[in-house]
Amino acid sequence: MTDLTPPAKRPANPRFSSGPCAKIPGYSLDMLGDAPLGRSHRAAVGKAKLKEAIDLTREILGVPADYRIGIVPASDTGAMEMAMWSLLGARPVEMLAWESFGEGWVTDVVKQLKLDAKVRIAPYGQIVDLREVDFDKDVVFTWNGTTSGVRLPNADAIPAKRAGLTICDATSAAFAMDLPWDKLDVTTFSWQKVLGGEGAHGVIILSPRTVERLESYTPAWPLPKIFRLTAKGKVIEGIFAGETINTPSMLANEDYLVALKWANSIGGLQGLIARASANAKVVWDFCAANPWIANLAEDPATASTTSVCLKFTDPRITDGEAFAKAVAKRIEKEGAGFDMGAYRDAPPGLRIWCGSTVETADVQDLMPWIAHAFEAEIAALAKAA
Repeated sequence: MTDLTPPAKRPANPRFSSGPCAKIPGYSLDMLGDAPLGRSHRAAVGKAKLKEAIDLTREILGVPADYRIGIVPASDTGAMEMAMWSLLGARPVEMLAWESFGEGWVTDVVKQLKLDAKVRIAPYGQIVDLREVDFDKDVVFTWNGTTSGVRLPNADAIPAKRAGLTICDATSAAFAMDLPWDKLDVTTFSWQKVLGGEGAHGVIILSPRTVERLESYTPAWPLPKIFRLTAKGKVIEGIFAGETINTPSMLANEDYLVALKWANSIGGLQGLIARASANAKVVWDFCAANPWIANLAEDPATASTTSVCLKFTDPRITDGEAFAKAVAKRIEKEGAGFDMGAYRDAPPGLRIWCGSTVETADVQDLMPWIAHAFEAEIAALAKAA
C-alpha cells in the first residue's frame, strides 16, 4: 500500500508562479525606502532613477553600447505591441509561435494589422525549425515559451547578415538565458519575470538597424501615443534616457533597481543563469526518476530553465485536466506550492517557475510534494472507480 503521509518539510518560499514571480531572496519592502515617491518622474531625481535602471540593465545583460534601451508602458505586451505596430509592414513578415503568447502576436499581426504574414506554429512542447525561416523578412518570435516550457537553444540559424528585422519577445528569458544581441533587432521583456519585479512596465531594446527602420518608414495605420517611438521622422531619444512616454511607477522602478543590484551581487548574468539552470535541473532529475511525469518539452535541448512545464503520463489518468488541477490544488492547500497549474491554453499539467529569484532548496523541497499529491490523487481515482 502506498504511504500517503505528507512530506515533513515545505519550501521556505512556496511561490512558483510564472508571473509575477518570486521576489529576490531576503526581499523586504524596506528596500524601497529610496524611491522618490511624490516626486515628478520628470524631475532630476526621477529621470536619474529611470536612467540608472536602464544603465544597470545594459550592464547586466551585456547590451551593446549602440543599442537603445527604453522603459515603456504595459509590461512586455506593451513593448511587443509597440514594436510590431511601429515597425511591421515595411517588408514581408514571418510569424513564429510555439505557445499561447506567440500565437497572440500572430493574431495581432494577421487580424489587427491585417498583414499577409507567413505563419509557422509548432505544437506545445516543440519549436519551429528556424532553418526554414526566411530572415530577409521581418521575423517575430518568442525566445522562451512561458506557457509551453520550450525555448530556442541558440540563435545559430539567424544569419548575421539579414535584410529583415528580428523581433523577439524575451520576457521569460531575459536575465536567465544568454541572448545573442547581434542576432536580435528588437528585444522585449518585463521585469516581473526573471527578476521578480512588479507588473505594469516593459523594456524594449532596439538595434541600430531598428532605429534606421523607424526613421525611414511610416506605418500605414495610426499609432496611439504609447506606441510612438519617433517624432518628425527621428527617434525620440529621451525614451532611452529615462524620459518615459507616460507616467511610470517610481516605486516599481525602485523595486527593479533593488533586483538589478542583487543580480550584480551574485555574479551578474552568469550568476542568474546558473541559478535558473540549477533549479530546472532539480525538476528534470525528478522527471527522470518518476515515469508518471515528464517535461512537456520533447527535446531536452529546447527545455526551458525558467518556466518548466510538466505533463502527467500515467495511463490510469483518464481526465488529464481534472487530475492536474486536483494535484495543483492539493499542493497549494498544503502551502507547499502556489500558482503551479498549467496555463489555460496549454496542455494539462503543472508549470513550475524556476527563474533566478527562486532558491534551489525550495525546488528540492517541492518535489516530494508533487509526488505526494500525485499518489493521493491516484488513490482517489482508485477509490472512486
